[in-house]
Order: sequence, then C-alpha cells, then structure tokens
Amino acid sequence: MSGHSKWATTKHKKAAIDAKRGKLFARLIKNIEVAGRVGGPDPAGNPTLYDAIQKAKKNSVPADNIERALKRASGAEAGGADYINITYEAYAPGGVAVLIECLTDNRNRSATEVRLAVERNGGRMADMGSVQRLFNRKGVVEVDAKGDNPADELSVMEATLDANAEEVRDDGDVITVLSEPNDLVAVRRAVQEAGFDYEKAEVNFIPTFTETIPDIETARKLFKVLDALEDLDDVQDVFSNEDISDEILAALDEE
Repeated sequence: MSGHSKWATTKHKKAAIDAKRGKLFARLIKNIEVAGRVGGPDPAGNPTLYDAIQKAKKNSVPADNIERALKRASGAEAGGADYINITYEAYAPGGVAVLIECLTDNRNRSATEVRLAVERNGGRMADMGSVQRLFNRKGVVEVDAKGDNPADELSVMEATLDANAEEVRDDGDVITVLSEPNDLVAVRRAVQEAGFDYEKAEVNFIPTFTETIPDIETARKLFKVLDALEDLDDVQDVFSNEDISDEILAALDEE
C-alpha cells in the first residue's frame, strides 16, 4: 500500500489536537447531511448515513452537532446547502497521482481553489480520467487492533470471508479489510457481529501501483501540495499513490 496510508493515519491522530479539528468536524457534518438527504435521515435504513454518524462520533463530533445535521437532512431545520460531489485529478511532485474529492455548493469556487492549491505548490492539474484510472474504488473497513478488544488478522479474515472480503491485512493499529464497494456494508456488519470495533467503513480510492519518493526534499514538496488541498473547506478526501520509506517519514516528523 502507498505511504499515503501512513500519512492519513498521522493526520487522523493529530486531528483531535491540532488547529484543523474544526475543519474535520465540518467535513464529517457535511457527510452526514448529504448521506441523510440521499438515502433518508434514518440511519437504521441508510447504511451510508449510519457509517457517517459512526465516523463523526469516533472523531468526537458533539452529539448536538450530529443531531442538527440530521434535522437539516430531513428538512426539519433550515440552513443546509445543496452539495454536489466533484472529483479533481492532479499530479504532485515526484510524479505522484492525486485524486481530490470535493463536496461543494459552488463548483467554480472549488475548481479555482483546488487548481491554485496544486499549481502554487509545484503540482499540476491533470486531464479528466488520466489519474482516476490509476486507482480502484474499494470498500475499506478498518478494525481496531489496539483497543479493549483488539482484533488480529486471522480472526478478521474468518469473520469477513462470507461477506466477500477481498483482502485482509495487518496495518499495525488497525486490521484493514478491502472489498468491492457494494460489499462494504456486509463486511462492516460481519466485523460488528464478530464483536470487533471498527475505526471506519467507507469507500475509498486505492492505487493500483505506487510512486517511490526518493528523498526527503521530494517528500516535503509532496506534502506541501497535500496539506494545501486538505486545508480547503470544500475538500473531503485526498487520495495519492506515493510510497515513502519509514526513514524519510521519521525524518519529517522530527522537523
């Protein structure tokens, strides 16, 4: 898997303590609103909404914020926007392929902000489809491997086999299960029925191959682009295919 998995894990751990906490909350709330409008405001009958709520709770979003998002989704409370999903494609320093998923109420604003974030930091925008073909869309369930009831790779594999899990691997703090997007809910339910806690259950873009980052300077330039994109309010997710050694990541952490 790409080094971006390590980067995403680092960002996740920092999210609760750094200045980006508010942006994270806003993204999670936005996901709840959109999921509720598309599939209905009852999480019992809307698995996408259920997972969006669980992700918000795991990231310590206050319960009243979640409740207000559900009310806006149902129309019981005014104030919600009409969001649309847009995916942009780019290349970052080191030849790294980048997919940028936005949830926005202003297409022109998002396009301009994404382009500036990429080009001002040494990247370039790509033609539609040229980057996305380098990724597969997969269901991703991350099972807690370090908590009160830690999972192990074999147990999770046995629990999710009948749910059509395609790959199960040990990523340290979590056991990651990959599946086809349509099997995501079945895999997540299989994990829950086995008594394991899951960190997230969502559909992500998984790279089909990775670009090795040769040195720390290239890594710095790459993360400058990724940081600039993740700072944008309209950006929900950033997927990339870099492979960065533990030594380079450790050196960056010391800076």
